[in-house]
Amino acid sequence: MFYYLSQLPEWLVANGHAQWGDWLSPLRVFQYITFRGAGAAVTALVLCWLLGPMVIRWLKRIGVRQEYEDRAREDGKMTDGVSKRGVPTMGGLLIVGVIDLSALLWAQWNPLVTLTLLSMLVLCLLGFYDDYSKITRQNSEGLTEKVKLVVQFVLSATIAVYLWRLEETRQLITDVMVPFLKDPILSGPSATMVISWAAVVGAIITVCAIMGSSNAVNFTDGLDGLAVGSVLIVSMVFYVFTYIAGHAELARELYVPAVSGAGELSVVCAGMMGACLGFLWFNCFPARVFMGDTGSLALGGSLGIVAVLVHQPWVLVIAGGIFVIEAASVILQRSWFKWTRIRTGEGRRIFLKAPLHHHFQEKGWHENQVVVRFYIIGILFAVLALATLKLR
Repeated sequence: MFYYLSQLPEWLVANGHAQWGDWLSPLRVFQYITFRGAGAAVTALVLCWLLGPMVIRWLKRIGVRQEYEDRAREDGKMTDGVSKRGVPTMGGLLIVGVIDLSALLWAQWNPLVTLTLLSMLVLCLLGFYDDYSKITRQNSEGLTEKVKLVVQFVLSATIAVYLWRLEETRQLITDVMVPFLKDPILSGPSATMVISWAAVVGAIITVCAIMGSSNAVNFTDGLDGLAVGSVLIVSMVFYVFTYIAGHAELARELYVPAVSGAGELSVVCAGMMGACLGFLWFNCFPARVFMGDTGSLALGGSLGIVAVLVHQPWVLVIAGGIFVIEAASVILQRSWFKWTRIRTGEGRRIFLKAPLHHHFQEKGWHENQVVVRFYIIGILFAVLALATLKLR
């Protein structure tokens, strides 16, 4: 909304009100994406700080509390001695609401911004229903994995088809980019809607990026502040990539694919940064509120969508290394358990507990130790992701 105020001085001059145009010329500052990005971040941060206590009280009042222990805590020997019972969940409603509001105020809306925010809302609703199921049943079993995967697949496939059908975004599907290389490793025709091998591979990568990111962040959301802090780190990386992709000259100098309108996604990423930082104030140990699947599915999916829209899904694998490790630990644990049970009749485990953060808790690490050390590793992954800008 604020972007359109920057057009007011020019409109006044064009309509014969030059003096008014001169007086209102400071409004032109809203043209600059960097200024609007800073505004979105500050707006989201302040709104989280102001609304956080009210949202927590509201969630408690309506009974949206976790009155059960997570399976990892029930089955294991967690050493921090702090119960998670009675802590309100569904705090993701605050995060998603604040991001959407800050984007509404500060971004110049275009199809990329609209697609990102609408998809975030869909995943938020999916997570909300999952959290609601857990609360009503008062156990850690919400929606079945199949239901969540089907909804995520339909959304991801719809996005892939939508991007492929539009001529201005078709290259996001038909050109397959990888870090450290200047040119696509696969490229198909983008002038017409021709189903090529490159388009098929690009569509598969798109679906995997969105589904994988959404679920990986969900797996990571097991300790106070771990997931939201990690999302904060990754959103900083994509603030840089979206800004560069939307700036044709910078993109050309750094050999990054230029995407028309992608600069406005940096405003969304800035809002995500502010919202995550503000929510971390209440979610750090010992947490006063959990974001639940309402927040984790939405934030993870949004990162995947942004990565796809700036042609950098593989950069997300690097920047979100913590999410990849957490998801891989779950997949390996389950696969190894099932395979050994078939082969030997007794299931065996690779880790003491999965996801990986619970493994270290079982080894005696305090919750804060796990979170801070994962932050450190996440920052290193983020630096490596940013280094791909120069190593091309």
